[in-house]
Amino acid sequence: MSLSPTASILLASALALVAWWASTGAILWLVRAGERHARATVIGATVVGVTALVGLAYAARMEGLAGVYLGFGSALAVWGWHELLFLMGRVTGPRRVPCPPEASGWRRFVLSTRTVIHHEIALALTAVLALALTWNQANPTGALTFLILFALRLSSKLNIFLGVRNPPVALLPEPIRYLAGYFRRAPMNALMPVSLIAALALTILLAAVALNPTFVLQARVGASLLAMLSLLGLIEHLFLMMPSPDRALWGWALDRKPIPRAPVLATTGDPEP
Repeated sequence: MSLSPTASILLASALALVAWWASTGAILWLVRAGERHARATVIGATVVGVTALVGLAYAARMEGLAGVYLGFGSALAVWGWHELLFLMGRVTGPRRVPCPPEASGWRRFVLSTRTVIHHEIALALTAVLALALTWNQANPTGALTFLILFALRLSSKLNIFLGVRNPPVALLPEPIRYLAGYFRRAPMNALMPVSLIAALALTILLAAVALNPTFVLQARVGASLLAMLSLLGLIEHLFLMMPSPDRALWGWALDRKPIPRAPVLATTGDPEP
């Protein structure tokens, strides 16, 4: 029994939401478990990541809803591979110490970049590879998924560098806890409104495709998956500007022990709480 187009779109949106929540929690849990089984975790994640790249390439040549879901899931798995290696401190950057308190301006930007540059290069190269694997193919869902995740994460990192009310210190595991020293706490920054408007515009554009009956169902379901992903990225940006529900969402995947207070830079005139 096949679902109606409306039901298919609603199902895709719900699955994207669940996949976002579950995959984020799984990564946080694996990072915590990886402290005891680091080598096995890294090897397992790499096997999954490489397999997912093959799945992404295969899905690009598929027509129909199965290809859309395979491409979306494969892109999430590749993304999770990168995030796991980053959070475990395996692929970060050449600088692995806190930011000097006196660093500011361009020097602080250079130092911050050196802490994550290897991770950013790996993401960029993977984005290029995803595009190459899906170029002129029937189903670009996988590549578009990865590109949206990449753009949203880059925007989040820049906003955290410039200053947000609630830097995500609680999500930093021990291997990269030093990154908190490069975060800035501030009531607002100039990039945040641009990021929010861009994410909202992308969400509306993708939702319009998903709700347009003139498009084939494959395109509409793919657009609904991407629209939910974009909406969740928008919400994650909003989390940076208000008390974040990280513990409520992923408490099962985080350490129960109190998180040590990490040095977070505070914007002038805006003291750290």
